[in-house]
Amino acid sequence: MNGASREALAAARESLDALTDNTSVDAKKLADELAAVTALLHREVSLRRVLTDPAQAGEAKAQLAGRLFGGQVGGETADLITGMVRSRWSQSRDLVDALEELANIADLTAAQRTGVLDDVEDELFRFGRILGSSTELRSALTDRSAPASAKSELLRSLLGGKADPVTERLVVRLVTQPRGRSLEAGLESLSTLAAARRDRTVAVVTSAVPLTDAQKQRLGAGLARMYGREMHLNLEVDPSVLGGIQVRVGDEVINGTIADRIAEAKRRIAG
Repeated sequence: MNGASREALAAARESLDALTDNTSVDAKKLADELAAVTALLHREVSLRRVLTDPAQAGEAKAQLAGRLFGGQVGGETADLITGMVRSRWSQSRDLVDALEELANIADLTAAQRTGVLDDVEDELFRFGRILGSSTELRSALTDRSAPASAKSELLRSLLGGKADPVTERLVVRLVTQPRGRSLEAGLESLSTLAAARRDRTVAVVTSAVPLTDAQKQRLGAGLARMYGREMHLNLEVDPSVLGGIQVRVGDEVINGTIADRIAEAKRRIAG
């Protein structure tokens, strides 16, 4: 998102945080309702264009949203939506992206309240690794001809009773409502949101052998000093790196593997 949309999303996040700071607010219900509105506005292109039309007054758009959704969702969800359509959005799609993000944050807030946010982070990461290693599973979950109900059933058979219900809801929603994204990109976005719930950054660490607890603690502390915030380590084991570790934080890669040093030496010799 750029410009006005970024500012509108930041304001919407603040509104959601203020709302969910009240523990009497049902975060799961809020997530489900925001997800339902996301799906509706994704389908109804003309409606979302009306709700983001810069030529229309913000209050008029808020009143329209209130009439459309007031009887369909709870008061908290309706207040969030009307506040969002008062804002200015650079593109109509940005409103839908923002609503989806708020739905995911609300689900992660529910996980945080019950003390299972760490589990959800780890389960999302592990599911991504499973997806990457199984062409058959990925094909089944991305098959455009397969009904959403069949994909949901497959995921529930895989995750039901094995993963936290929040993880299951997030993954089912991502698979059944991909909105043009790859599953890998969607899972990475969810992991980033989960880490941000505690102002943490995700670092994907690849090593030839599993790290010891002491090594993980030292690495986490070193990265926290480097980036100025607590880091959540997603650990991968890949024997092909030979030795050392690779750390990826967002688009930045810190490569200290023996395989990379050998490749660099070969490039220099060839050059």
